[in-house]
Amino acid sequence: MSAKTRYDSLSSNRSQFLNTAEEAAKLTIPYLIRGEEDFYKSAKSLSTPWQSVGAKGVVTLAAKLQLALVPVNTSFFKLQVNDGMLGEVEPQVKTELDLSFAKIERTIMDAIAASDDRVIIHQALKHLVVAGNALIFMGKEGLKLFPLHRYVLERDGNGNVIEIVTKEKISKKLLPDFEGELTPQPNAPGQDGEKDSEDVDVYTHVRRDNNRFLWHQEVNDKVIPRSMSKAPIDTTPWLPLRFNTLDGEPYGRGRVEEFMGDLKSLEALSQAITEGSAAAAKVVFVVSPSSTTKPQTLAAAGNGAIVQGRPDDIGVVQVGKQADFATAYQMMQTLEKRLSEAFLILNVRQSERTTAEEVRMTQMELEQQLGGLFSVLTTEFLVPYLNRKLSVFQKTGDIPKLPKGIVQPTIVAGVNALGRGQDRESLGQFLTMISQTMGPEATQQYINPEEVIKRLAVAQGIDILNLVRGMQEVQQEQQQAVQQEQRVDLAKAQMGSPMMDPSKNPALLGGEQVGEGQPVPPTEG
Repeated sequence: MSAKTRYDSLSSNRSQFLNTAEEAAKLTIPYLIRGEEDFYKSAKSLSTPWQSVGAKGVVTLAAKLQLALVPVNTSFFKLQVNDGMLGEVEPQVKTELDLSFAKIERTIMDAIAASDDRVIIHQALKHLVVAGNALIFMGKEGLKLFPLHRYVLERDGNGNVIEIVTKEKISKKLLPDFEGELTPQPNAPGQDGEKDSEDVDVYTHVRRDNNRFLWHQEVNDKVIPRSMSKAPIDTTPWLPLRFNTLDGEPYGRGRVEEFMGDLKSLEALSQAITEGSAAAAKVVFVVSPSSTTKPQTLAAAGNGAIVQGRPDDIGVVQVGKQADFATAYQMMQTLEKRLSEAFLILNVRQSERTTAEEVRMTQMELEQQLGGLFSVLTTEFLVPYLNRKLSVFQKTGDIPKLPKGIVQPTIVAGVNALGRGQDRESLGQFLTMISQTMGPEATQQYINPEEVIKRLAVAQGIDILNLVRGMQEVQQEQQQAVQQEQRVDLAKAQMGSPMMDPSKNPALLGGEQVGEGQPVPPTEG
């Protein structure tokens, strides 16, 4: 079965979710999701919502999710020794391994920062919020996003993906091997009788085969040469993402779908108030039919002009719906408040006095309202994303190969990802408690300062190479200082002895030392 046939077959299961996603996009960001008929009409004008709360909510929620999942200034994962192997690793070796792991973490995070991964991830999160689904392909040139209207998939009873088919348009010039075979199909899109389309439909068929994924590309039901590839399941580059999952459904549900009623109500009220305000702002003057004042004369009169007529014959039409507008406006405010809470449009106080506690409370609210979402995104995005990154970097030699079964990556998401200094704070509290309970002498006696410095460096993500001196080097310097002090003290002691006193030792003044068997020098007189 060709990829195109399989795509058309699986499209029927996607139609319900795609229609819901289109409706959600029309209320928030219309260009995110387009129907299958609009796939070839990129220049088609899209409708604009009457309100901007939906778009603001989608962008804000996507940005906060990105900050929680892939933070900027810290790592979202940690490499550590497997708990089952801790008994076989010496404490000194474990600390050195932690320092090496921190260096590997910095290497990967620096590579992510230098790429456009965060841009694609933010776009994917917007699609998740609106449509509930998104597909990411981790290629050699970076990440590639497939919206819901450009791919179909099938899952087994456990929710595991067993088949994916994508559809995209590629220029014929990029397929020279098919130049003679890329003839236009009957009644194909782009056939208007004037000029053939320069683009062709390329289908990518991905299927699961035991513990690996196999995929290839097809054009006009023919396999493109050198397009076949494969990858293990745990390092697959294909990442089908879902926002909310329901048992038995191959596709996910978006955040916008959960609050579709409030968005529709806000949309209708916004349209009514906008159009009503425009009608109320319109000023119309009415002239009595029996009046001697001519409407033409009144309309042509300038400001301050003098015309002939009676003022009682002229009136102004007023809408008089201010009370209705007020009721609608109050309802709009209620809806905006509910939607702001739903999409986490939280206003953190921006001032010099904004404390870390306020920021932490904001992070906690994000975790409480969307805590279950992190488990889904961790399983379907962060884990395969990290595994793919580690696999690629090990193959390219950018990082050393990690032994399987000994080293395991741990995802740090949610609040912990936003504040990765949890280990640092815990260590500081521990040292403070010992000092306050047992005294500073106990801290100096029982705490290893070198180990404390290394653990602080690991928690902070700092490379201490050629920065922190080792305990052996510090002890050698201390011994040298003690020896130098001893030599100084010895010199001072020698200076204070009688033999070093010139008054008591004439030899220091140039005379000869008197010894046994030597004549006594004559005296004067």
